[in-house]
Amino acid sequence: MTDFPPGMVWLVGAGPGDPELLTRKAARLIETADVVFHDALVGPGVLDLIGPDARIVHVGKRSGRHSKDQATIDALLVEAALEGNRVVRLKGGDPAIFGRATEEIEACRAAGIAVRICPGVTAASAAAAGLGASLTLRGLARKLVFVTAHAKAGEPLDIDWQSLSDPQATVAVYMGKAAAGDVSRQLIEAGLPTETPVALVENASLENERHFHTRLDLLPLAARTALGDGPALLLIGAAIGFAQLAQPLRASEEALPARPQEP
Repeated sequence: MTDFPPGMVWLVGAGPGDPELLTRKAARLIETADVVFHDALVGPGVLDLIGPDARIVHVGKRSGRHSKDQATIDALLVEAALEGNRVVRLKGGDPAIFGRATEEIEACRAAGIAVRICPGVTAASAAAAGLGASLTLRGLARKLVFVTAHAKAGEPLDIDWQSLSDPQATVAVYMGKAAAGDVSRQLIEAGLPTETPVALVENASLENERHFHTRLDLLPLAARTALGDGPALLLIGAAIGFAQLAQPLRASEEALPARPQEP
């Protein structure tokens, strides 16, 4: 295989979990790898595509439950490639979006190892698709911002909240459930209206996907009570509210009380 010779590393986007959302290239790389290092959030249907003779190594990092630190993962990738293996680093979503891709690329290049990226469907796209929503909307949402709410333990979120408070933006907050209270408070203090629509999407693209619609000031309550323990993404902005009004909620969806009507 000319684009995947022995001793090479591919950072492959596993998408949000549904194996049918993999690119054809991602599926081919997964099937032909000799060694696969995968994240905790890679769906089981994606892992099923790994060849029967491949070595599978779980290196997933979940909040508060890190199995391998980043330096160790970098070293493992380099070691496997130097042994002459075709190496896939399988990452949930897209490797280039909050995927720590830069560290792994730099480690490989420093060791003289060829490394490339195969993109994947990011969680925000899958979440919007599940809602039947557009992340942008002409005249209403002209900007789309991806931000992660993950921070080191004990450290505040280092985010420019003022730039996120644009009422004509849709903000996708990755890993945002635990930080929902801080997100709500900071955005309101930065000037975003309290009634700004918010959707919480848990397990995007999977059979157990759940949606919950609320508003910015009620987001902390929703995040504590509405969802389970699966990974969740927050979508904030007027376009999300437009999508909610445009179609009825599905039977599996719930909603907090609607915002008061304008007099």
